[in-house]
Amino acid sequence: MQEIEVKAGMNYGKITKAYQNAENQALQETEDPHLIVLAMLNALLKSMGIFAENIDILNGGQQELKSKHFARALTIIYALQSSLDFEKGGDIAENLFQLYEFARQKLMEDLSTNKAEGTIQAIHCLADIRDAWDEMGKQNVEYG
Repeated sequence: MQEIEVKAGMNYGKITKAYQNAENQALQETEDPHLIVLAMLNALLKSMGIFAENIDILNGGQQELKSKHFARALTIIYALQSSLDFEKGGDIAENLFQLYEFARQKLMEDLSTNKAEGTIQAIHCLADIRDAWDEMGKQNVEYG
């Protein structure tokens, strides 16, 4: 019975990896910066959520997932901050930079306290931005 579970898990892992590879290839082929930022925001929210779920190692959190998604979230935040054009974006770019910095600081604070309160707060803020960004993309398609 255990052998079946292992094989099923291996198949699931292969399927997941194939899906991620296809998704990554589609992103690499797109020239739409809007879709790239949307994918980055989605990936950031996902990693922050997994980090938050695994932050408390003493109560069931997994260290490997915690570390992996903490690092991934910081990398995505850096990429989002680095992609901002302050000359063209003005106040909006500055506000986005500050929001990303807020999320970065909350991740760092929560890592040291092993509590996800700040990360969850940042997730809610970033989710609002992601939703607005997604809506703008839909409007661009409709009216473009």
